[in-house]
Amino acid sequence: MRTNSPDSATPTPSFFRNWISLAGGIIAGGSLFAFVLLVAMTLFSPDGNPYVGILTYVVAPAFLIAGLVLVFGGWWWQRRQALRHPGLARTAQSLSIDLSRPRDRKVLLTFGTGSIVFLMLTAFGSYQTYHFTESVEFCGKTCHTVMEPEFSTYQRSAHARVACAECHIGGGASFYVKSKISGAYQIYSVTFKKYQTPIPTPIENLRPAQDTCEKCHWPQKFTGNIDRSYEHFLSNKANTAHTVRLLLHVGGGKAAQGHFTGVHWHMNTDTKVEYFAEDPKRQVIPWVRVTNADGTQQVYRNPEYKGEPPAHEIRRMDCIDCHNHPAHIPLPANTAIEEQMAAGKINLATLPSFKKVAVQAISKEYPDKATALKSIADALTAKYGKAEGLEAAIAAAQTVYEQNFFPLMKADWRAYPNNIGHKDWPGCFRCHDNKHVSEVGGKKAFIKASDCNTCHTIIAQGKGAELDKLAPKGLEFKHPDGELDPELLCSDCHNGGLQK
Repeated sequence: MRTNSPDSATPTPSFFRNWISLAGGIIAGGSLFAFVLLVAMTLFSPDGNPYVGILTYVVAPAFLIAGLVLVFGGWWWQRRQALRHPGLARTAQSLSIDLSRPRDRKVLLTFGTGSIVFLMLTAFGSYQTYHFTESVEFCGKTCHTVMEPEFSTYQRSAHARVACAECHIGGGASFYVKSKISGAYQIYSVTFKKYQTPIPTPIENLRPAQDTCEKCHWPQKFTGNIDRSYEHFLSNKANTAHTVRLLLHVGGGKAAQGHFTGVHWHMNTDTKVEYFAEDPKRQVIPWVRVTNADGTQQVYRNPEYKGEPPAHEIRRMDCIDCHNHPAHIPLPANTAIEEQMAAGKINLATLPSFKKVAVQAISKEYPDKATALKSIADALTAKYGKAEGLEAAIAAAQTVYEQNFFPLMKADWRAYPNNIGHKDWPGCFRCHDNKHVSEVGGKKAFIKASDCNTCHTIIAQGKGAELDKLAPKGLEFKHPDGELDPELLCSDCHNGGLQK
């Protein structure tokens, strides 16, 4: 009997030769191509982006793994078929291409063309995705419920034309890894609802302001004074107007240039200001250290604070310690309603005590926005009936709520202290409270609150004709609703809503 020699035997086809493994190979190849392309774009891009890092090191590898699972899944299925049907020729079950057959040539041409188109689309999609993840829409709308407070307030801020990544990440590679890890955790927390409501601030891993803010802003430039007017209304029946016009002593500069004054003294490179905060929101500051240009130091402490702060918890003061909401500012109810009144959107003549009623209505806790908007309308209608201008007033109050209150995230002004100024929050008075004292050579020195003219000069106040009389040398602040108690801070009475 004649038998086939090993050389003449038909070769055993591979278990990988099947359509499932082929599809997995295409997916794995495309994802590997996307991974290499994204890595190349990241390396050659001047700025880092944590979301691109997620695409590169999480999404693309996930598709690569899925493709490999299909490859080996097809192998397992093909092998199982061969074991279950040993009598069948495996060549009949395996993928076989014979270029001598017109049908196979057509299939191969279609497959090759499709693969090229697939890789081109992968490249185009990766490129577009790379840029989309840098966009404000991606940051603000992808996690719509979670980021709604930040996105809504950002759109009305002074930084509305600055991309999120420019402040939260900045340029260069030094913060790229940190931001990538942070971005990955954010996706996890949103996916599994592990995030806190409201989102806590300050952001612990935020890049130093010198690396971000100072790319545009320059505290060493002497700015001088800025003229500002603040329009207020009393919570009385007449909605009495009271405007304060003042010069903000922004200052800045460098001692070598002859300028070393104003609020921006705190950010002057010739002086280093450090502090220790006892609470996560940095509102209680019992210890401050100032290092002068000549290397001498002064430590100011609240007499109630004993000992020394942990070295790793001492923070160097930068822009964000005062401008802690540069792009995400939910306005206090009182301020937001006053803005609508100052803009002339409220008929104050027909709506007595409007400020008080409106602030009370929008400050209540509601389960969702729809309920809030209806309740606000009902409260104003119940108070004013069919008074002239009520419809516009209701619309104004509802706008205030929609722009500044986010019940699903439990976010409004009460959750986020604003350290600019000192009206509704301690702000400047966290340190400038006449209590922080330093003893040098037996002499005591205080971080003074002084008077209102230390950081700003009031040049006009009141209403009507009173605002036409400017006082270049400054006026003593005139409280519009009774005498001031010198022992109280502004924020002891003012809280962003109705006064305590």
